[in-house]
Amino acid sequence: MSSRTMSVAGAFYPDSCSEIERYISKFNSIKIDTPKPKFQPKAIISPHAGYIYSGFTANQVYKIVAKEKFKRVVVIGPSHHFYLKGASVALYDNYAIPCGNLEIDIEYSKKLIEEYKLLIHIDNMHHEHSTEVQMPFIKHYLPDSKVVEIVYGDIDYKELVPIIKKILDEPDTLLVISTDLSHFHNLAEANRIDNLCIKGVENLDISILNSGCEACGLIGVKAIVSVAKESQIIDYRTSYDASGDSQRVVGYLSAVLR
Repeated sequence: MSSRTMSVAGAFYPDSCSEIERYISKFNSIKIDTPKPKFQPKAIISPHAGYIYSGFTANQVYKIVAKEKFKRVVVIGPSHHFYLKGASVALYDNYAIPCGNLEIDIEYSKKLIEEYKLLIHIDNMHHEHSTEVQMPFIKHYLPDSKVVEIVYGDIDYKELVPIIKKILDEPDTLLVISTDLSHFHNLAEANRIDNLCIKGVENLDISILNSGCEACGLIGVKAIVSVAKESQIIDYRTSYDASGDSQRVVGYLSAVLR
């Protein structure tokens, strides 16, 4: 039985289940006014930095979709380490994480590759943190769901649109778009740039995203924004909140979409 092995456990997130659960418990103990979704979510945007920085923002949105009892979760994220003209789908039996394996929906993954020439499978693409850091949250909040991992490279967002439309039409399926926002500006500049991303998502407006949003997963964000009917921002914060460093700031956003 083949497995999508862990690549960033012990770095981006803890390599022990008890530590992951401790993080999530700590996130849930922080009392803030989390927006209640105005509609039934079918997709989310979630960040992918180390849990100490972006885990709270991700946890806020996963708590919301846990109530929906999705049976399949498709995670789409950008490649940070390998170049590919296209996108790769994980073709393994399961996805290894510290709290136990998640079953990969291998049949659905193969069908996507058969249907869309953009999609192939390249093993090197599946050592990617943008998708992997989502999996412990999925295991915690949607433990009975199967997962699909898609890592994209050098593509136009419009190439993802028909794939995303198909995924959104599937019953009991949640789509996760993984992205962080701006990187390594000072706090004021990070807030200014990230506000373009926030407004672009909030208003489902590609032109705003094109006006200066620096999300590393901007291709996926544009693709979901172009097909969504409604969106709602759940949380925004920056690495400054955890590190106190106001000179090299990274931004994080979570949102729900329909």
